[in-house]
Amino acid sequence: MDRLKKVLEREYVSFFSPMEKEYYAENVSFNDPLNSLSGVEAYENNVDMLSSKTLLGKFLFRDAGIVLHNIKGGEVLEDGSITDIITRWTLRFTFQVLPWQPTARFSGISVYKVEHGGPKGVRILSQQDYWDSINLIEGGEYKAVDKTVGLSDFLDQLKPEQLAAPSAGSELPYQMLRRGKGYEVRRYPSFTAVRIPYVRRDDGFLELGSFTRGLDPLAPALMSVDSATSDKTMMWPLRFAAPGEKRPKEDPTIFSKASDPEWDSFEIVTIPERVVAVGSFSDASMEPVVRKADRLLRETCERDGLQVDTASDSILRFAQYDAIYSMGKRRGEVWIDLADDGHPW
Repeated sequence: MDRLKKVLEREYVSFFSPMEKEYYAENVSFNDPLNSLSGVEAYENNVDMLSSKTLLGKFLFRDAGIVLHNIKGGEVLEDGSITDIITRWTLRFTFQVLPWQPTARFSGISVYKVEHGGPKGVRILSQQDYWDSINLIEGGEYKAVDKTVGLSDFLDQLKPEQLAAPSAGSELPYQMLRRGKGYEVRRYPSFTAVRIPYVRRDDGFLELGSFTRGLDPLAPALMSVDSATSDKTMMWPLRFAAPGEKRPKEDPTIFSKASDPEWDSFEIVTIPERVVAVGSFSDASMEPVVRKADRLLRETCERDGLQVDTASDSILRFAQYDAIYSMGKRRGEVWIDLADDGHPW
């Protein structure tokens, strides 16, 4: 059974490698919110299309990729039966035939029905995919829905964006773990930021803008309000840890500037890697708007079986991506840290 799980892991990690068909039953079935297929050849053609290995796939898609977050199950029970293998993943691809070339993103799980048999001693009978955005129900379970719901969810991602306000800088990178109903879960790397207390956001932006001139700060600006003390801080990310690193490399320029008495109210902080639930809003970041978005996100986390870090219970944290005096559709977010053991990633 471990061999089969390793095969599945390889197929996720090496999305463009040939499928190991000897591990699949000839009449293997595949179902997801958009498609229902039967037979190993149809199964393989579907994978090849998404990975742009077929003519249709090359015409429709580019930059396809899938990330495997975890794999579990596949235990052999006393009666000889095998429990389902469940994988958790994030899929993305760019739909290149549209002029604005939108990128569609999906996250969810695949449930593999497995039995003894076949040339390898064990084989996959079926794969059922569920998307977090439409199949996840209260309590963290999954339920199949009509394929028209899946089509609507997919088409919504292909719509052209309205004129967006210009970003204040390059975005702090992250790994999307879940695209849920009205929210995302992201893993952010450790990052170094400059932080100050503030009273008015516009004044805070101006002060941080003066400090970071020449340092290329990253969007978003992150504001935190402590409900217990009413203390408010604003920070801009400056550097982030590269893959495989626990912390970002120290930049002498940043620390040298922060040691200048001129900037004695500025603090350089290093934020550890964390998993964050994120809710978006496009209205101005007024207190009632932000608090409503925060409340809705907390309710959504509870609905979907995600546990919020108790340390963030009294903290209102929100992000602004846009330059402060810009025009266009604005991008604001509320961020809530998840407990280390409060999510499935």
